Amino acid sequence: MRERGLIVLTSVERLPGGRSAGFWLPEAAYPWLALVTAGWDYAFASTRAGTPPMGGVDRSDPPQRMFLEDGLVRERLASTVTPALLDPADFGVVFVAGGHGAILDLPGDEQLIAFLGEFAASGGVVAAVCHGVGALLDVTGPDGRPLVEGRRVTAFTQAEERAVGLDGVVPYFLDEALERRGARYQAGEPFRSHVVVDGHLITGQNPASAVTVAARAMELLLGAPLPEGWSRRAPVAHPASMRP
Repeated sequence: MRERGLIVLTSVERLPGGRSAGFWLPEAAYPWLALVTAGWDYAFASTRAGTPPMGGVDRSDPPQRMFLEDGLVRERLASTVTPALLDPADFGVVFVAGGHGAILDLPGDEQLIAFLGEFAASGGVVAAVCHGVGALLDVTGPDGRPLVEGRRVTAFTQAEERAVGLDGVVPYFLDEALERRGARYQAGEPFRSHVVVDGHLITGQNPASAVTVAARAMELLLGAPLPEGWSRRAPVAHPASMRP
C-alpha cells in the first residue's frame, strides 16, 4: 500500500466582494492528524505553488493548534506544489479541504482534474469535505463520464450558504452543480456532521464532517479504525519517512 496521503488546498485568498478566503483549517488539520496517527507520510498540493492562504482558524481546537505549531507542516505548506508535479501512483489517499475559495479554483484546474481522474481510476481513496467537493465536478472516470455520475455524495448545502450570508457571493450551489453531473446528492442537517461513503469516494457536508471523513478514509485503507481518541491526541513521533 502507498502509505502517503495528499491534502489538496485552495489558493484563493479573496472571494468576490473582498471577503477573505483560503483553505478551511480543520478540513486540512484532521486529515493530516489522521495520516500521521496511522504512520503515513503526507504532502500538500494547490493550484498555485507556495504557501496557500488559510481561514477558519480556531487555536482552541487541539488538532488545529498541533497543525499550526508543527514545524514540518509549516515547511511543507511553504513548499506546496501544483498537481502536475505529483504522481498519482505515489499516494494511497487524496483529501480535498474546503473553504469557499475551493469552488472557485479547484474545479477548473486542468492539472488537478487530470490528477484526480488518474488517481480515482487506479482505485485510490478520494475524500473531500464541504466546498472541497467542488474539485470533483469536472473529473471524469475511465469511461469519459463524470466521476460523480450515479454516485452518492454530499457537500455544503444551499441552506448553509444562506446561513453564512454567502448565497449571493458563490457563483453556483454545489448541490445543483453535482446533480447536473448525475450525482445522487444527499444533504443532512445544517452544520451537523454528515458523511456519505460510496465505494472509494468519501464526501462530507461541512466542517463538522471533517473528523469523520478523515477517520472513514483511513479505516477504509487500514482495514481497521484509528485508535480511540485519535482526533485529540498529539502524534507520538513522525514516521522515519517524514523526518527532515
